Formats: sequence, structure tokens, C-alpha cells
Amino acid sequence: MRQPQLPVLPPAEGHPPQTPPDAPRRGRPPIVERIAAWSALHRKTAVFGWLGLVAIVFVIGQFMSASTVPSYDPGQSGVAERALQRVGDLGPPPAEVVLIQAKTANGRWQTDPELRTATEQVVSALSRLPRSTASAIRSPLSHGGGSLVSADGRSALVTFNVTGANEDQAVLPAQRAVAAVQSRYPQLRIAETGDASVDRAASNLLSSDFRRAESTSLPITLILLVIVFGALIAAGIPLLLAVTAVVTAISLTSVIGQWLPTGQSTSEVVLIFGMAVGVDYSLFYLRREREERAAGRGTLEALRIAARTSGRAIVISGVTVMVALAGLFLTGFSVFTGIGLGTIAVVGVSVAGSLTFLPALLAWLGPRADRGKIPFLGRRRTASRPSKLWAAVVRRVARRPAAWGGIAAVAMVALAVPALSMRLGTPPDGGFPVSLPVAQTADAVQRAFPAVPSPAQVVVTGNNLHSSAVTAAVTSLEHTASASGPVRQPVTAAYVAHGRALVVSVPLAGNVTDARANAALLSLRNTILPATLGKVRGISWAVSGNTANNYDDIAALHGRTPLVLAVVAGLAFLLLLVAFESVAIALISVGLNMLSVAAAFGIVTLIFQDGHLAGPLAFTSFGAIVSWVPLFIFVFLFGISMDYHVFVLTRIRELRARGSSMRDAVVGGIAGSAGVVTSAAVIMVAVFSVLATLSLIPLQMLGVGLAAAILIDATVVRGVLLPAALSLLGDRAWRAPGFLRRPQGS
Repeated sequence: MRQPQLPVLPPAEGHPPQTPPDAPRRGRPPIVERIAAWSALHRKTAVFGWLGLVAIVFVIGQFMSASTVPSYDPGQSGVAERALQRVGDLGPPPAEVVLIQAKTANGRWQTDPELRTATEQVVSALSRLPRSTASAIRSPLSHGGGSLVSADGRSALVTFNVTGANEDQAVLPAQRAVAAVQSRYPQLRIAETGDASVDRAASNLLSSDFRRAESTSLPITLILLVIVFGALIAAGIPLLLAVTAVVTAISLTSVIGQWLPTGQSTSEVVLIFGMAVGVDYSLFYLRREREERAAGRGTLEALRIAARTSGRAIVISGVTVMVALAGLFLTGFSVFTGIGLGTIAVVGVSVAGSLTFLPALLAWLGPRADRGKIPFLGRRRTASRPSKLWAAVVRRVARRPAAWGGIAAVAMVALAVPALSMRLGTPPDGGFPVSLPVAQTADAVQRAFPAVPSPAQVVVTGNNLHSSAVTAAVTSLEHTASASGPVRQPVTAAYVAHGRALVVSVPLAGNVTDARANAALLSLRNTILPATLGKVRGISWAVSGNTANNYDDIAALHGRTPLVLAVVAGLAFLLLLVAFESVAIALISVGLNMLSVAAAFGIVTLIFQDGHLAGPLAFTSFGAIVSWVPLFIFVFLFGISMDYHVFVLTRIRELRARGSSMRDAVVGGIAGSAGVVTSAAVIMVAVFSVLATLSLIPLQMLGVGLAAAILIDATVVRGVLLPAALSLLGDRAWRAPGFLRRPQGS
């Protein structure tokens, strides 16, 4: 079929007409234009094919969602976990504790018969349960149970293990039994906490948060889109693309979960991230198509121009986002691999839908896309007008770029300064809200038993585990334990997996994640174990446990973060260099992105580490930032903030190629794209702000950081720093290096 001749766009005011950048080059049109043209001409095939593909992937995901792959910690902890997995042992069963505590200051284990009777009833109730629910029950009533009574005598512990295959469900009978005893003793506090209880609470909380995020983000997005377009049908198009992309990506993640670890939080992250980028991409495309139709072009012609301009910007932005998200693969955390693949999938699907499904749907609807107008809102112009406000701001910046750019840069640096004092850590009780019962019980246990050491699990494997040399080494290890040293008593050893592995439990000084516990862990790994087990040939060992897991996580993040930053920034620079054929543009984009990320880090540090806004956001500061949050903020922001840079720079280059002066191109490009960029930014900030309303403090940190950075990027960076940098460089900003220059006439 012969391609219709495309009209030349009108020149910028005051400049002679030149060939616009959206005119086709000699030869075939760009591939994004050809894809859009095919989709528009075969609209039914493209629309129903897209919806059918989404349905097929969804059904496959539902059938394959039951299988899970275990995730491992980085470092030596992960080595220990894999060693147990290889020999067929899943590690120590989840440990549960029941706290029996007097509510009055006079209650004492030694003198209060109710405390002892309640303890007896807890033990009796647990003993009647199946072994999969409660095994290895210990209490102050048993031999050697004296350590299970607090120093003040007001509290007692009953400990047991949950050995069922499904720990979340296996712990339920124990929780019911404990609750029944509590109902008989209202004057006492009888509550359960532990690994299985916390995991079950976390699963329920994440599910609740996921439902809340879903039910909140969709209406907010639709309301904002209605305000942007003033018509229900037009507003529903971006939402339809985003929802289908999210459903497809989450289903693909379920399929990926057959081979790679994907945590429950993956779906939540994919939902929020997919809604943001899906709406953004379709918004860019739809607004350009409406703009061209308002200028008098037919539907097919408007779609071709939108594909050639906005479609190209979407592809550049999408590839940059996916490259940034691929940085999660370099972290060393297996669970981050699942999140990385899920978010890459939702970006890739959103880009594919923007190039195929979106133009087909727009071609099918035609002018009907503007139906369903809302009173007052529906009277707005269908095409976005240049923003007078942003035009005035950018003109002022362009007249004095050094002054305005310097002021904005100083302000950004000031926002970033608090990040210099950022401390990484692990929140107590996993970052749950203090209102959660298991978190309150765990905190009460910690207060009543502050000296309870955190045990390290030394996993020993090899061919001579039953030899006298190994026995002697374990005995020597026991002798290193002391009341004031890094290793405490009792040191215990047990064979697992029918003797194929030996697990030595070594209590450590300190309190799980504090400095004393970390120092004790390093002493055990670097000094004590090499001097004992390290002298036995034919065996290997690795240390796991809560302290080791937390230490290895933070150490891995410290070690890998510079690599992730360098690789992501380097690849993004190369992509932008190829896309815009300018070293200066690529450097400016990467540099401004880094500045936005640094400012976001400073804001997160001020709010969450220093405790500002703790009341309005309903969180309790633990004096640090969750260890993985800064890396996630960097990776996510470095990708998605490119949306605005690419879109705005594309419009500026378009005007410059028409013959506008550099200053006029900057002013016109930013003012002309202000409507769509502002709309996209508001929607993205609103969607990410949903995370700040959720229950888990890591998700709150992520939401605040992303929302703040997007807001900064769409205002200070777009309105001041970007035009200041381009105005200072002038035409040098668009100078292509020799190896990227096209031959004359090409």
C-alpha cells in the first residue's frame, strides 16, 4: 500500500519553514511509524489480539502461581542456606514464643499462682496440638527452664517450634489455643509471637496493602485523567492500557516464579510502577495525537505523527527505564531479581501496548474518543496549549541562566545534604506498624528479656562430620563461650538431614543487629571458627542466623551499590547519546537525574531517619533507612524520570530543527510540553504517594522518595535547571560527535 504524503508542519513563529524532524527520511518511515500505521489499519486485529494476549497470559499465570522458588541471602548467610538446601534440610523450624506476663507490678512467677497456672495451661494446650503445629515445647516448668523467667519475675516464656510444611497455616491452631488461654486470664497478658506468626502477619499485611493500593490508585488515576482530558472515554484509554500491562506483567511474574524467586511484594511494586509508566506513556501519545487532530489532520495522519514523535520518545524512555531496572540484577539479592524482571516486564508491555494497542484503539474510536465530556472540564481545548506560566518562567531563566541555574542547583544540593548522614539498617520487627499485635508482643518480649542472645547458626558440611576431629572442634568452640565474650552459652550442636550436615547454634553477644552483635559475628567468623572448625580437613562451614543475615544484607548493598550506580548511569548515558546524538545532552540528563536522586535521598533521610512528619505519616523512626530502599529509589527514579527529559528534549529538538533559535526552542519546547508533562507528573506523584499510606515503613520510604523526586524533577529540574543548562551551552548542546554524525544527504 502506498504511504500518503505527510504535510510539513508549520514553522515556528518568526522563522522560515524547514523540514521538520517528524518528516520521513528518504526511504521507509521509521519502524515506530510503520507499527502504528499497521495497527491503525488493522485496528480490530490489533485491539482484540492485544486483549486476547492479555487473557491468555493471565490464565497461564493463574495456573502456574502455586509454585515458589526459595530466595537466598547474599554472602555467607546465603552459602549456609544453600548448603542446607543441598542436603535436603530446610533449616531450623520457625521458633515461636508465648509471653505470659503480669499486668501489675506485684505479679511474680515465684509468688503468683495465676502466672504458674496460666503457664501450665499454655503448655497443656500446645501439647495437645499436632507435632506439625507445636514441637520441642520448653517452659519454666521444664528442666532447665529457669532462663525463661524474666529477671524481675513478672514475665515467663513458653517456646516451641512449628514444623508444618505450610507454616502460615500450621501456626493458626497454636494462636487459637493461646488466645483461648488468654480469654480465661484477662488480668494477665498471654500473647504469641515468633517467626511463623510474623511471617503470617506480614503476608496478611502485604495482601491488605496490595488491595488498598489497587483500590486507591485506580480511582485516583481515573479522576486525574478525567481532569486532564475532560472526557470519560479519553480518560479511560490510558487507564485501560496501564491495567492490561499490569495484569500481563503480574501474570508473567507468576510464570517466572517457577524458576526465579518472586516475593509477595513483587506484585505490589509492579502494580504501582506499572500504573505510573503505563499512564505516562499513553498520556504522551494521546495528547500528541489530539494536538495533531486539533490542527486539522486526519486520524491516520495524526497517529503517524504521534508515533514518529511521542512514540519514539516512549521507546527511548522505555529502554532507558528497563536498563535502569536491570541494575537490580547486580545487587546479589535473588529476590530482587524477581522484582527487577516484574518491573521490566510491565515497562516492556507498556511500551509494546503504546505502539500497537493504543494507535489501533485511537483509530477505531476516532473523534468518538472525545465523547463523554464532563461539564466545565469538557469545554477545555482538545489540544494542549503552551503554558503561559512555564513560558514566563523559562524565558526568565534563559535570560540569566547562570544565576537561576546556580540558585536551583544550590537548593537541590541543600536538599541532598542530609543524605550524607544517612544510616542503613533493619527496622525492628520487619518494619511493621507498632499497632500490629505480633510486633507489640515481640517488643514486650525484648523488654522483658533484654539479655537474650541472638544465636548464630553454623552450618557444617563435608564427609567427616562424625569424626572425632569434628567433635573435638565443636568442644573447643564451646570452651570459647563466656559470660562476657562475643560467644555465649549454651553452644549446642545437632545433626540434620540424616547426618549429612551439622548445625551448631552459637549465641552471640548483643541484640541481633546492634554493634555488639555484629562485632561478635565477625569475631566468630574471622577468629573463633578458623581456630576450631577451620583446623579440620574435609569440611566447610558458613554462618547464618538473624544477625548474620542482616549484616550480610547491608554489607552486600554497600559493596554492590557503587557498581549498580556506575553501570546504570553508564548505560543510560550511552542510550541517550545514541538517541539524541549529543554528548552534552546525555551528560546533562544523567547529571540532572543524579541530582534529583540525591535530593530524594535527603528528603527521605530528613523524614524517616530524623523522624520529621512521623505523626502525619503514622510511622515510628528507628534512626536509619531500610537498607534496600536507597538502591530501589535510585534504580526506579533513574528510569522513570527519563520520561520527562526525553519528552521535553524531543520537543526542543523538534523546534530547533525547524529553525527556531536555541532560546526560543527551549522556551517553546518546555512551554509546549508543559500540559502533558505536568499531567503525567501529577498522576505519577499521586500513584507513588499511595505507597506512603501503606502499613510497612519500607514501602512508605519508597513512596515518599519516589513522589518527592518526581515532583522535583517535573518542576525545578524541568523549569529551571534544564533550560539553564541548555541556554548556557547554546548550539553546542546539540553538537554530535564525529562517530554519530550522519553523512550528508542521508
